[in-house]
Amino acid sequence: MSKELYWLVLTSAMTGLLWVPYILDRIMVRGPIGATANPSPADKPQSAWAQRMMAAHANTVENLVVFAPLALAAHALNIHTGTTAFACAMFFWCRLVYVAVYTAGIPMLRTLAFAGGWIAQMILVLAVLGMM
Repeated sequence: MSKELYWLVLTSAMTGLLWVPYILDRIMVRGPIGATANPSPADKPQSAWAQRMMAAHANTVENLVVFAPLALAAHALNIHTGTTAFACAMFFWCRLVYVAVYTAGIPMLRTLAFAGGWIAQMILVLAVLGMM
């Protein structure tokens, strides 16, 4: 497995698991029946950290939609360089930091982590287009 695919799989797995903590919070706040009921305006709001984590998860899914095709394109084009491997690893770690600091409510670090993930995506764009 290429390093690009390795980091893509880790990023996908992380993204696929991010719902677990905020659903556990929903169960704690609303109880098992309330957590599985249809959404209602009368629902008790989730904890602030869980609301932030839900937003971070949604943003991570949105960015996975950009990252995955880039990593797959690099793989399909047999572009396996230290730069592409670094960009894929950078994306994973920036997204992990992004979720952690967003959940913790640290806005400046959240923005820096988001920007790092975007830079990683742009590195992959340049590599796939043969400009790197």
